[in-house]
Amino acid sequence: MNDRILDVLEFKKIIELLLEQTACSLGSEKVYGLKPSTNLEQVVGWQKETDEAYHVIRLKGHVPLGGIVDIKPSVKRAVIGSVLNTHECLDIASTIYGGKQLKYFIENLEDIEIPILDQFAEEIVPLNELEREIKYCIDEHGHMMDGASDKLRGLRSKIRTSENRVRDRLNQYTKSQTKMLSDAIITIRNDRYVLPVKQEYRGTIGGIVHDQSSSGQTLFMEPQAVVDLNNQLQEARVEEKREVERILRELTERIAQDETLLRQNVEALAAVDFIFARAKLSHKMKATRPVMNDQGIIKMRQARHPLIAAEEVVANDVELGEDYTAIVITGPNTGGKTVTLKMVGLCTLMAQAGLHVPALDGCKMAVFSDVFADIGDEQSIEQSLSTFSSHMTNIVEILDTFDEKSLLLFDELGAGTDPQEGAALAMSILDYVRNKQARVIATTHYPELKAYGYNREGVTNASVEFDIQTLKPTYRLLIGVPGRSNAFEISRRLGLQEIVIDEAKGLIGTDSKSVENMIASLEDSRRKAETDYDQAHDLLIEAEQVKQDLEKQWKQFEQERESLYKKAEEKAQKAVEKARTEAEEIVEQLRQTQTASELKEHEWIEARKRLSKANPELTRKQEQKQPSFDENKAKTLQTGDEVKLLNLDQKGTILEQTGKNEFQVQVGIMKLKAKRKDLLFIRRDEPQTEQPIATIRGAGYHVKPELDLRGERYEDAINQLEKYVDDALLAGYNKVSIIHGKGTGALRKGVNDFARKHSKVSGSRAGEMGEGGSGVTVFELK
Repeated sequence: MNDRILDVLEFKKIIELLLEQTACSLGSEKVYGLKPSTNLEQVVGWQKETDEAYHVIRLKGHVPLGGIVDIKPSVKRAVIGSVLNTHECLDIASTIYGGKQLKYFIENLEDIEIPILDQFAEEIVPLNELEREIKYCIDEHGHMMDGASDKLRGLRSKIRTSENRVRDRLNQYTKSQTKMLSDAIITIRNDRYVLPVKQEYRGTIGGIVHDQSSSGQTLFMEPQAVVDLNNQLQEARVEEKREVERILRELTERIAQDETLLRQNVEALAAVDFIFARAKLSHKMKATRPVMNDQGIIKMRQARHPLIAAEEVVANDVELGEDYTAIVITGPNTGGKTVTLKMVGLCTLMAQAGLHVPALDGCKMAVFSDVFADIGDEQSIEQSLSTFSSHMTNIVEILDTFDEKSLLLFDELGAGTDPQEGAALAMSILDYVRNKQARVIATTHYPELKAYGYNREGVTNASVEFDIQTLKPTYRLLIGVPGRSNAFEISRRLGLQEIVIDEAKGLIGTDSKSVENMIASLEDSRRKAETDYDQAHDLLIEAEQVKQDLEKQWKQFEQERESLYKKAEEKAQKAVEKARTEAEEIVEQLRQTQTASELKEHEWIEARKRLSKANPELTRKQEQKQPSFDENKAKTLQTGDEVKLLNLDQKGTILEQTGKNEFQVQVGIMKLKAKRKDLLFIRRDEPQTEQPIATIRGAGYHVKPELDLRGERYEDAINQLEKYVDDALLAGYNKVSIIHGKGTGALRKGVNDFARKHSKVSGSRAGEMGEGGSGVTVFELK
């Protein structure tokens, strides 16, 4: 990409915005060197870097990049033998600390996948020892601290003592010789303490004159009495300076030893600052990561010009490279054609520079070998070139350079000359570019080019919308619709007489009328399609709401029905239990009577069994195993089968088969027809056949030889025991075990009392060690 194209498409303004997002000069240096790349792999890598940093900013809101300084010049000076000053050393320590903070921040981002940033973090080496040595000697303001060495501490103590002695001696003059002094103060000249003495008392005070006032009336003198003291002070200061230089020399040598690691840290920090600057700009622009390709495909939804304020910019959809490789945009001046052209070019440069583009998610951008643009009036006064000549000079250079991997942007192609010749030249240029398979977008005013897209394969028309009612452009880009001149409509809105407009219409050619009528028809069709789409969208939303309401009401109905069923079943259960209890009491009373003794025992058992079977089978919702999809598909449905309607997510019952693959289904209170593919088989009630008692006696009767009553209430346990003994007799068991546990002994006592009273229990005993001990009672049955 040459610099002229970067200027024309205003890429350098993007660089300025990017500079505002850098945290230090390291990142700024990277930004200054940013240029779009033509290597797809490199561009994809840059986009991944920006995307990783964007996710970090979105989730964390910030990144610690403070305290980082470009220390490369200082490190270089240390290596060649120069002595660094305190501020340079302090900058190095600060950069080491900043690198550690950034490394810790990145390594603790466990909830984000950031392999590229993790790699940069690994390259940052925390030079803790060097940082500690520097901060031990130099404070945060860049001053060498007293504790940097024992000698420095002693020298500074000596300096303070000497300063106090000099001040004490001079204070005696300010108190006793005030008439000889211009002002009763102590000041400093040439790093020595002096007094402001009046000119006429020069000889009286005596000593060394270091300076005088501008008027010459005041001399700054060092009295002879403090000369020796000042000399001692100066000597101490010289020693202090030498000691400070020695300490700095040692620190500089220590810094030079870590030159390689320091440079490595600086490079990693510069790269991370640069990456996060791109991510911050993306976050500010509300931009997204494009999917890059090298097939020349551009597909942006709701793309915005990155340099126009968010409250002013109009978003547009732009597609190029799939169904067509050329777009011809027509429309009025100041309608947004040039803005659209620059937006596509600038977004392309941004994407190829690793920057996100201001568009919705899922946009596609191509990596072009070059981007060419002929935009605006670039007339050269010095070369005495007309507008047409200036444009043609650029176009000639472009046509001599571009290839099939290029993107060409032409603004007002063929303008500035005879309309017919200009239109013909524009179509010829577009054909030449298309034949080389390059991507091209051109804007024009020529009506001849409005039909160009209909006569050429791979070309589409586009226009910028103009509102006739407000006489203002809407800046919306309409792909597939050529622009209208709107001259007659605008003139009518502005008050031009109808007779003049009618006469003008009669003067234009038939072809122009046909083109304008075609465009008007396309615009009407577009508006109607947009209206139909909005209506269909509203109906869809309304239908979704109705569906949700119906589903909610159906669920409520199901819940209420189940609740009523449950209440009725509970009521019936209580009535049956009550009746059964009364019947059991009557049976027990008959058993105790003399006349009842004539009845045989098996008749009592059979009567009690019939009483148990009289208990109704109450409906309960149970999870049933459903057949697999293949089994269900092959299952033949019959009347009475329970099925599930997949399209309604409701259960129902088959009433009858009304066709080859159609059934009538009862769903609640509704009857409806459904296809076999929409029905899922659930279960079928198989007919039950009762076997006579004679056939179920013996080993075939499934009753366990033991009964576990642990945890049961006393009354329930006795009822279960009575029924179990009857079933065990029917099964032909001679011996059964009753497990009652040890507990309080109440249940064991009840079991033993039952055994003594029951006529078919010949005896009972406690279980042996292998049978459960005292927690089990063994019945011997007759």
